[in-house]
Amino acid sequence: MNNLYKMVAKTLFGFEEILAKELRDLGAQKVEIGNRVVSFYGDLGFMYKANLCLRTAIKILKPIISKKVRNEKDLYDFVKNIHWEEYLSLEETFAIHATVNSTIFNHSQFISLKTKDAIVDRFREKTGKRPNVDLEYPDLSIDVHIQQDLCTVSLDSSGGSLHHRGYRTATNIAPINEVLAAGLLLLSGWDGQCDFLDPMCGSGTMAIEAAMIACNIPANLNRKEFAFEKWLDWDLDLFEKIEEASLNKVRDFHHSIIGVDKAPSAVRKAIINVENANLNDYIKIKEGDFFESTKEIEGPLHIVFNPPYGERLEIDEEKFYSQIGDTLKQNYPGTNAWLITSNMEALKHVGLRPSRKIKVFNGKLEAKLVKYEMYEGSKKAKFQN
Repeated sequence: MNNLYKMVAKTLFGFEEILAKELRDLGAQKVEIGNRVVSFYGDLGFMYKANLCLRTAIKILKPIISKKVRNEKDLYDFVKNIHWEEYLSLEETFAIHATVNSTIFNHSQFISLKTKDAIVDRFREKTGKRPNVDLEYPDLSIDVHIQQDLCTVSLDSSGGSLHHRGYRTATNIAPINEVLAAGLLLLSGWDGQCDFLDPMCGSGTMAIEAAMIACNIPANLNRKEFAFEKWLDWDLDLFEKIEEASLNKVRDFHHSIIGVDKAPSAVRKAIINVENANLNDYIKIKEGDFFESTKEIEGPLHIVFNPPYGERLEIDEEKFYSQIGDTLKQNYPGTNAWLITSNMEALKHVGLRPSRKIKVFNGKLEAKLVKYEMYEGSKKAKFQN
């Protein structure tokens, strides 16, 4: 138990419960839910596994130390007393990301600057030299979080946000964030036990995430690198063992996953991204207009899609959303259809009563993930059987 330590996984609003479940399923200890974060305990190998496998985490932080600070001198002294030479050498670079929720401190840039000064001054006093800052590709990413007067300094084990999966090289005007897509799929109950359709697939993100969930493929398998690979305690052998063990849990998928878009350019990009993710065997991308389509398969169908919002893509909202409702009602019996939108007014024009509404955020836009259940025959008949 001695080699277990506390870590914090950051996530998007509304995904805390599903991230906590992911962590428990992976084997995390002492999982606790916070606001857009879930804390847990694990060892070095588990930190590697969390970065590799979690679908709804944005970053995995490893807290070093917390202390109450009342002013900038307290902050400076606190940071300067941390044994930075255990984490960083003179030849390496570092970067600081600060978040502040405090009445004492109100400027995250100022906190970053003070933290940088304290680290640099510690090295100067001890060695006469200092490590450099590199905001783009640092060897060590440091996270400083101040909640009122409590300052927590952490190492960022992920580096760039974990939504950068590594497979998406081609994008459209308004691509959906990969973590958001995975979270929506998990919230919708997608588990790979039936056929799947994204009827407005854009660059293919939803279909790719759906396939990775269905086959239990590690979310960040295609990612180029994680920040922990530059740490002084980086253990390549251990990481390769974790990766191999995770790949041994990949399972077969015996249904179809289809992504459709009416824009030829989107279809081309989606095909490239599916190829990058090595999922050609599981996903079919094709050109087509959802409003002119019908359900092509027998049996249950799971639909999850992200229609244009009118925020970044021009649409006639009333007509567009009423067409969504008409198409689902007339052409897609035996379907659970989920869609995300931030346009609550347009949603009214779907003309169907949602059976679920879940509040989420798409970037800074408050949105709803809504579910429409399309029954085979009439709803009345279903409940009489």
